[in-house]
Amino acid sequence: MIPERCCLKHRAVFSDGAFISHLLFDNKEQTMRALAALSRFVGNTFAYWVLLFAILAFMLPQVFIGLKGWIVPLLGLVMFGMGLTLKLEDFSEVARNPWRVALGVVAHFVIMPGVAWLLCQVFQLPPEIAVGVILVGCCPSGTSSNVMAWLAKGDLALAVAIAAVTTLLAPLLTPTLIWLLASAWLPVSFLDMFWSILQLVMLPIVLGVVAQRLLGARVRYAVDVLPLVSVVSIVMIVCAVVAASQAKIAESGLLIMAVVILHNTFGFLLGYFTGKVFKLPLAQRKSLALEVGMQNSGLGAALASAH
Repeated sequence: MIPERCCLKHRAVFSDGAFISHLLFDNKEQTMRALAALSRFVGNTFAYWVLLFAILAFMLPQVFIGLKGWIVPLLGLVMFGMGLTLKLEDFSEVARNPWRVALGVVAHFVIMPGVAWLLCQVFQLPPEIAVGVILVGCCPSGTSSNVMAWLAKGDLALAVAIAAVTTLLAPLLTPTLIWLLASAWLPVSFLDMFWSILQLVMLPIVLGVVAQRLLGARVRYAVDVLPLVSVVSIVMIVCAVVAASQAKIAESGLLIMAVVILHNTFGFLLGYFTGKVFKLPLAQRKSLALEVGMQNSGLGAALASAH
């Protein structure tokens, strides 16, 4: 027979252990909630962080030039995060409204490359800058376009579907369009670029999807902080590109700025009016404008550094 005093002692130890475990769990939950809140704030103010650090990288290139070697791994991290969040439900919009998703995908891969090519012709851009503009124009939808669609009260399901489909089609369409439009300025290898995009985009996404399947609910905490990770990664990529190109930007900065602003502005406007021509509701027109006008500039930077 076990003495009552001994039982009380064991119960006290057990209670203390449970209390400590409860405290640790609560602290973990509070930390994750704080990180998720920070992640949402940083995601919602994405454009400001990019602009701020782009200016800093231009003014202090020596501080950020070391990030150049991290462009590819950082893009891989962003794409891996996209794979972690991809679900079959994201593609349900394709089944529900296939023609609207197809309209967004076609508009994206026609308008942005076409506008990029026209701007290069109108401004008679030097070959290196012309190829860079076309390269960005041929990339899939930007990683932050879904956040912007949500902030603009657009149709988020349509935005996610267009972004996912353009990204999955990128290994084929991006090198094809670059080869067709940029070969007049510089030689472009379709196969090399196709292989690069498979490695930079598809492989990390597939690994992210596999990790999501294997880990299940355990990826929830990671998904909550993904906007923070993505924004930090993209900002670092922008800093690396600006720091490495500081001399060229200083030489023809106003011209490059004008081309970039016009490229995005025409993308947003033509995307919106495409939706209007096809009589889409206002929320879907907003999503179409953002998915057409926002490019995956991180992929463009990675391809430029690789080729």
